[in-house]
Amino acid sequence: MTDENEPTENPELELPTEDQVNQFGNDNAGDEGVAFAVDGADAGADVIQKLQDQLKDAEKRVLMAQADLENFRRRVRRESEDRIKYASSGLMTDLLESVDNLHRAVEAYEADPNGDGLRDGVNLVASQIMESLSKHGCQPIEAAGQAFDPNCHQALQMQPSPEHPANTVIQDLRTGFKLYDRVLRPSQVFVSTGEPA
Repeated sequence: MTDENEPTENPELELPTEDQVNQFGNDNAGDEGVAFAVDGADAGADVIQKLQDQLKDAEKRVLMAQADLENFRRRVRRESEDRIKYASSGLMTDLLESVDNLHRAVEAYEADPNGDGLRDGVNLVASQIMESLSKHGCQPIEAAGQAFDPNCHQALQMQPSPEHPANTVIQDLRTGFKLYDRVLRPSQVFVSTGEPA
């Protein structure tokens, strides 16, 4: 009778020894295995070289893209600065004609000090300047007879007036101007307090 705890001998289940494993490897190693190892090493070197080439190409493309982006930024900055710098060129061109007419008015006055040339010339220049301002979105602020508006009128004095109701502009001392919807300068005005007490 055998003891249940005793190991049973089964030659089919024995593990091979180290010598047996080495011998099996030596018996089965042939030229094909060596060739596979060499081909694998060559293939690995080719893959590494291709990857390195791709990396260099990618780095060049990144550098070129960065340079293009920097050039684009410089161009946009320069164009923006030029737009700001020359934004008033249209107005300046329009005003040059008015300056020419001022010179003509002075020449007319020098030629005939008693004539109406200076007055007419100055009136012409004033109307040309107002036309140029209007063309570029600059309009005078209507004040006289209007209700006082602190957004576009600057009250210099409050005074009673039998002709004007309270908070009405009596007199416009200096005309104000708006550029589109923005006040460039308010009108300086006298404002009525209503009937005298």
